[in-house]
Amino acid sequence: MNEEMMNRSYEVQVEGESLGHYTAKTFGWMFAGLLITFVVAVGGYMTRAIAYVYAIPYWHYILLAAELGVVIFLSARIEKMSVGMARALFFLYAALNGIVFCAYLIVFDLTILWTVFGITSVFFGIMALIGWFGNINFAKIRPFMMGGLIFLVFFWLLAMFIDLSAFETTVSMIGIFLFLIFTAYDTKKIQAYHAYYGQVPEMAAKASIFAALQLYLDFINLFIYLLRVLGRRKS
Repeated sequence: MNEEMMNRSYEVQVEGESLGHYTAKTFGWMFAGLLITFVVAVGGYMTRAIAYVYAIPYWHYILLAAELGVVIFLSARIEKMSVGMARALFFLYAALNGIVFCAYLIVFDLTILWTVFGITSVFFGIMALIGWFGNINFAKIRPFMMGGLIFLVFFWLLAMFIDLSAFETTVSMIGIFLFLIFTAYDTKKIQAYHAYYGQVPEMAAKASIFAALQLYLDFINLFIYLLRVLGRRKS
């Protein structure tokens, strides 16, 4: 999706679907993705079927590659693929993430997971409201946001090969702050997608799914970083 649309005025009058309905639909897709992740994670944990996945050598690298592949392909090709394909890829990513989240059910106490989920939901909701109603010029801070994202990626890649556990709490706090900002930013982008694509129903539908993916990623990453700070592993 073209980031230049963020610089357009939201005063464009769009025929057809209202902004309120478009926004509700976008968050609906996001919540559907979270539900799929939850069902896959709980289902895999309760049935112990996840043991077969975790028995595969280098399973975490395989899942990571699969998730990255889906996100990159969806991001690069969304303007050319059908709405159904975009939706299917989003749900596929959510299901793959559910397999990963089975590990959290094994490692962390259920009370901690629900507590962190509740905190994540509150923080996410507050920042979404700030992004929607606030008059924030994200163009000025976007380079810092992208720089922070690149820093996190390189840190965790490096942490796969050397021990950086002494810095994990500090980096997790940075991650929390960063994805709070991204939540507001990606919520604001819904308005831009509606104004930019509103007169082209198929593109508007695909933009809604893409926005849902971005918000889903914000929520998931916020949850993970909060869990790293607040979570206590099972003894």
